[in-house]
Amino acid sequence: MTPERVAPVEMIRRLVAFDTTSSKSNRALIDWVAAYLTAHGIESRLIPDESGTKANLFATIGPPAEGGVALAGHTDVVPVEGQPWTSEPFALSERDGRLYGRGTSDMKSFIAIALALVPDFQKRGLKRPLHLCLSYDEEIGCFGMPRLLARLGRELPKPALAIIGEPTEMKVVHAHKGVRSQRTTITGRDGHSSAPQRGVNAIVYMGRFIAYLERLGERLREHGMRGVPPGLEFDPPWSTVGIGRIHGGTAMNIIPRTCTLDWEVRVLPGIEPASIRAEVDSWLRDELLPQLRRDAPEASIVTEKIAAVPALQPEENGDAETLALRLTGANRAVTAAFASEAGQFQETGISAVMCGPGSIAQAHQPDEFISLEQVAAGEAFLRRLADWASA
Repeated sequence: MTPERVAPVEMIRRLVAFDTTSSKSNRALIDWVAAYLTAHGIESRLIPDESGTKANLFATIGPPAEGGVALAGHTDVVPVEGQPWTSEPFALSERDGRLYGRGTSDMKSFIAIALALVPDFQKRGLKRPLHLCLSYDEEIGCFGMPRLLARLGRELPKPALAIIGEPTEMKVVHAHKGVRSQRTTITGRDGHSSAPQRGVNAIVYMGRFIAYLERLGERLREHGMRGVPPGLEFDPPWSTVGIGRIHGGTAMNIIPRTCTLDWEVRVLPGIEPASIRAEVDSWLRDELLPQLRRDAPEASIVTEKIAAVPALQPEENGDAETLALRLTGANRAVTAAFASEAGQFQETGISAVMCGPGSIAQAHQPDEFISLEQVAAGEAFLRRLADWASA
């Protein structure tokens, strides 16, 4: 039986149809991809999470050897709830030269194009391997890919280079910011709201912490690009502080005992995120906590790490950047403010860049789309990569 050939747009349609929101399993998509590759004579290795409900996928096209290029991407997508979509998010719609659906831009199209070209890759008689590295839970902290990376060079062949196909409009990105996200919980003392002097309002104290984070953000803005390798340009050109979610209180007439805040710092390459976290911890311990405990000795402040995504550092004469620039025909690489799994590959000793079809401006939006022009550009890029791997 002849293996199925699937055109890139049809492959995008199939992948978008899997609801792989990070809060759900990605196994249906991963199992489908594994079956598709098996039909083409390619063995896949699944690396599951602890629960077994999610998994990474690793597969090699061409010689089963070290070296070559990893084509990497995440299979999970962000939620669609509460967004005013004008079409079904998990059913591809084509209108006016655009493909609409959750994950079209971020970043199922890159994965789909690579899968669609598998039969062509096989016909080339690749001299250098192309490795597919598909992950889970990138959108909530890049939690999946490290499980795969830990096996490279031991159980799995280790690529020499990595191209992470995030939506960069096919521009080569050689540096991006890192992310540190955390959750701070303030615990005060509850009581009847008619006697506020007998309690300690955790929300009020969290407000003081938020004001501190705003001041920290201003200091980081004033610090600008100091300490960053020369020649890099970012938008914005400073490390940033973000406040994402807050929860506190139980009823209008109860003094809030607890309040929880999720916040993040996005740091420029060359800036040590641990030093920023240490400064915050010191202020909470030495300034805010004593205020809390004046009226409630049992009060506490606890900050726990949610995620830590390393920045992508520019590599002098980096192999991945050199190859990607050659394949795109661009003269120079650029930077990105958003993070990816590229820094994780780099920390494993694999030269890495981001380069993929679609625009980050469409990511996480209602009516997310990718243009057919970008799909064609992504296909042309991967065909040129196959030429290189066959030479």
